[in-house]
Amino acid sequence: MDTGKFKFYALKLSGVCIAVFLLQLIPGLTELFILNSKSFFQPWRFLTSIFLHGGIVHLFYNLFALALFGSILEKLIGGKKFLIVFFVSGILANLISVNFYNSSLGASGAIFGIIGALIIVKPMQVVWAFGVPMPIFIAGIFWAVGNIIGAYGFLVGNPLDNTGNFAHLSGMLFGLILGTFYRVKKKIKNPKIFIDEKSVREWEDRWMS
Repeated sequence: MDTGKFKFYALKLSGVCIAVFLLQLIPGLTELFILNSKSFFQPWRFLTSIFLHGGIVHLFYNLFALALFGSILEKLIGGKKFLIVFFVSGILANLISVNFYNSSLGASGAIFGIIGALIIVKPMQVVWAFGVPMPIFIAGIFWAVGNIIGAYGFLVGNPLDNTGNFAHLSGMLFGLILGTFYRVKKKIKNPKIFIDEKSVREWEDRWMS
């Protein structure tokens, strides 16, 4: 499924996030580009807020996921399609999440879009999640359930934390849609996701023995 020369777009986007994070040290800059109620009158915020982060820990976790999952997806579908997944998922996730939060920032929606696309394109891709190796479609189920619980807590007025669960869920949804489109368009053999017993046994023998 290699679609050409690898352009390291995931790593380059990570570099942009680091540069923007340093610029956020300038007083007042973050407020000009963060996602909030002003975004409907200042639409650039739907894009710029993707590259903003609330702290070094927030930045580290997002960049780790972006570099890892983004590089895998880019290798599978190509640089241009990867960028489409990143930006479309990120912007559309922001269009959803702006209706729930007073303000938000970060690349999480775009990253969950990458994860969603990867689940469709290569569901048996083994990743390290929750301290153990597992197929990404299983990790995706756990992440989705966790975010659904967090979103429910937010809706009932008892949020567990300040995680952007709605951005994560909507980003993953758009990623799943784009992943399905790319999988069918490329006419990949067995376009329907089918996990056969042989594949499961091979994974168990490799990682669980």
